Amino acid sequence: MREIIVKENEAGQRLDKLLHKILPDASMGFLYKMLRKKNIVWNGKRADGSEKTVAGDCIQFFLAEETFEKFSGRISLSNGKKVSKTTLKTAEYQRAFDSFQGIRVLYEDQNVLLLHKPIGILSQKAEAGELSLNEWMCGYLLKKHRFSEEDFLTFRPSVCNRLDRNTSGIVVCGISLAGTQKMNALLKERSVHKFYRLLVKGRITQQAHLTGYLHKDEKTNMVRVLSEKQYRELAEQKKRVYSRIETKYVPIMTRKVKHVQEEISLLEVELITGKTHQIRAHLSSIGHPLVGDPKYGDLKWNEVFFREFGIKNQLLHAFRLEFPKLDAPFEALSHRSIVDEMPIEYEQILKS
Repeated sequence: MREIIVKENEAGQRLDKLLHKILPDASMGFLYKMLRKKNIVWNGKRADGSEKTVAGDCIQFFLAEETFEKFSGRISLSNGKKVSKTTLKTAEYQRAFDSFQGIRVLYEDQNVLLLHKPIGILSQKAEAGELSLNEWMCGYLLKKHRFSEEDFLTFRPSVCNRLDRNTSGIVVCGISLAGTQKMNALLKERSVHKFYRLLVKGRITQQAHLTGYLHKDEKTNMVRVLSEKQYRELAEQKKRVYSRIETKYVPIMTRKVKHVQEEISLLEVELITGKTHQIRAHLSSIGHPLVGDPKYGDLKWNEVFFREFGIKNQLLHAFRLEFPKLDAPFEALSHRSIVDEMPIEYEQILKS
């Protein structure tokens, strides 16, 4: 007989969903049958699987050890040894933690982790075998003994907002069920205000609030900003839905850079809506592309920055998050501003 006590991160879900996480290779039909026959019991009594779990619930499995192992997600390695999928995932987390450099913890509590993501690291993996900030974060929690391998069986902490691989800055992570749900809700409601720092081509001395419509080409993974007139014409012709976007910016400084013909401006951008490549495309559409941007930038102009400063990608940095009023257990973030200082490349260019 095996006994599992429901933890905080496992609470609040249906019993059958939790059972399927514990025994991922078992069919739902098998699990319901075991519940009916009382081979799986909940708090010492029969259950049908629809019950909502709470922390402290006791789940007992009156199953043969071979049966439990069979359905617990174990796979065979090339040497014939069987290991659980969770063990393999744990090894992946540790590998990411050991291999990635430059990630910093900006804020941490029992529910939330705010990390600095350097350029060149994915926020979340796109394909099997890749490593991302998400795996690093799980490795960090293992290293700090905040999670064990068994904890990952039924709950996996997760990155809540994504930055492009070559965008640096603050990434929000939920490390408890409550934290993940709350951060996802705040980001979806746009209650968290997101500010970016970026260097653009040209002289900008006035703040502005830009609006437009974004059309994405799935084949090229590029977007195009449309005016109100263009949007109406294309929408009528193609009957397609385009995303409305809003981007606010405030100039911080303008500089003449050595070996560069045109001035550059340091902007702070508030992302009112958050769409794919929105900042990069929106600034480029008004004649102020980002320094180093390979997709929406001035390629000849970028060559100068590559030659003089080694800049290979867009200088776009998720600089600051401003949180709204929050109740317990998130009061430590209530009305708080979290800042991630700009990468050294910004200072090197502006001081040149």
